[in-house]
Amino acid sequence: MRPQAAHRAGLTALTALAPVSWGTTYAVTTEFLPPDRPLFTGLLRALPAGLLLLALARVLPRGAWWWKSVVLGALNIGAFFPLLFVSAYRLPGGMAAVVGSVGPLFVVGLSALLLGQRPSARTLLTGIAAAFGVSLVVLQAAGALDALGVLAAFASTTSMSTGTVLTKRWGRPEGVGPLALTGWQLTAGGLLIAPLAVLVEGAPPALDGRAVGGYLYLAVANTAVAYWLWFRGIGRLTATQVTFLGPLSPLTAALVGWAALGQALTPVQLAGMALAFGATVAGQIGPWGKGPAGARTFSASEKPAREDSKVTLVKVG
Repeated sequence: MRPQAAHRAGLTALTALAPVSWGTTYAVTTEFLPPDRPLFTGLLRALPAGLLLLALARVLPRGAWWWKSVVLGALNIGAFFPLLFVSAYRLPGGMAAVVGSVGPLFVVGLSALLLGQRPSARTLLTGIAAAFGVSLVVLQAAGALDALGVLAAFASTTSMSTGTVLTKRWGRPEGVGPLALTGWQLTAGGLLIAPLAVLVEGAPPALDGRAVGGYLYLAVANTAVAYWLWFRGIGRLTATQVTFLGPLSPLTAALVGWAALGQALTPVQLAGMALAFGATVAGQIGPWGKGPAGARTFSASEKPAREDSKVTLVKVG
């Protein structure tokens, strides 16, 4: 293997660790953490990780990026994390993760509205196929699945998709890397969750060693390291390569749920999962769509000329 190809393969493998890590969130939540504490869990996942990244980056927002960081932090973290953990507490892990595969449809619609990117017919068809696969999984388990958990899973996907589109629309400030930008969002999102956690859930629960280990894993490996690897990969790989890694998250969740937690799936549900995964991958292989300025991906050495430059969309799982 040539050195350049080997470097690219290694970078891809490191980036893949992010969605693989996110796929373990559901099992860790249900098996290690105190029950019925989605806000507290979201807080301990976001705020410590954000403060750690801020300390490492040593860069604070300036000007308009104060309010932009709050908006992105609210969408990508402040709303996404609590909703994610509500679904994790109330749904089997693999099923909760598969609901997230409808994200491309939200991203396609929002990118057309906010970025002026016209989706291709292939993207729309594969997005619809992914949504149909998800419906097979959810409807076949209607008697066993919790309605609030399903709604929370869809709402978390909507929130993250909106945050992803706005992140691409606004870009990054001059001289600011993904480490600082991720730290801003995690910190802002954690600070937004904190008062809600106190008002809704009251005082923090007593934590045993198992729970402390689970929270440490979520804050450090599952959030600080995983999000840094993900945004680092977006800056150095093509959009197609990065988005191809997205299905690793629900696939990991389903495999963990089956192998470690003994969660059974019917043949129809398995077929729905396969359809959703296959359609999502097919949609990520091709272009997202065409925009007025021509969507493109920037390498690590390039910077958009403007903060609202239109670039190729990447769905963060």
